[in-house]
Formats: sequence, C-alpha cells, structure tokens
Amino acid sequence: MPTTRDDIPATLKRSPKKAQETWAKTHDSAVETYGEGERAHRTAFSSLKHSFEKVGDHWEPKKRKGPSDPRAARGGATARAGKGETFGGVDVFGNSKSDLYERAKDLGIRGRSRMSREELGRAIARKQ
Repeated sequence: MPTTRDDIPATLKRSPKKAQETWAKTHDSAVETYGEGERAHRTAFSSLKHSFEKVGDHWEPKKRKGPSDPRAARGGATARAGKGETFGGVDVFGNSKSDLYERAKDLGIRGRSRMSREELGRAIARKQ
C-alpha cells in the first residue's frame, strides 16, 4: 500500500513537498524489497539525506547533493551494521565549519568556538 501523508514522519510533514515525495517513494520501494519495518525507514531516510538536511524540526534542501555523514558515504553492509556517525541529519560534509558555527550560535550552543566541524554537527543534532 502506498505511503499516505498520515504515514510520513512529523518532521517531514513540516518540510517541502519534494522532501515528502522523496521519502515516500523510497519508502514504498524499500517496503516492496525488504518488507515493512526498520530497514525500509532507514533506506527512506538515507535517500532523503542525500538531497535534504534536518534544520530544526523540518528538512530543507542541501546546497549540494551527496552524502551528509560518514555512514552515508560508506553505504552497504557497513552502514547497515551501524558503523560510522550520522550526525542526526545535519549535513556535516556539505556545510562549512562557519555555516555550522552560525547554526550553533542561533541554537544557543555553548562552547561552539572551540568545537570542530564534527563536534558542531553533534551539538546541533542534539539541540534540534
């Protein structure tokens, strides 16, 4: 059964239509391949994170398409095994350190001036 608006996660309901369509189409295809469950959801979010990044309580288009974190860059069995960080949907690869710093500043994250790009990504993911 195709994904309906009621089946889409809440963060996607507040996101652009393209993000919703990307997630839904990938999820439907993954359900046909793997069956309903966690793997279908992970596949849909992996596809979504290729073109969108989580900003606050919704998803926005990325500046450039591509993997957003080490786990997405590896893919395959390594990603399924949970190896590598995901940074909670924050595009650490596609944003400069100064971009991440500004987002951290807007979120009121303390100690941001001493953080690396990866640390900023983790802090933003925790705060969103």
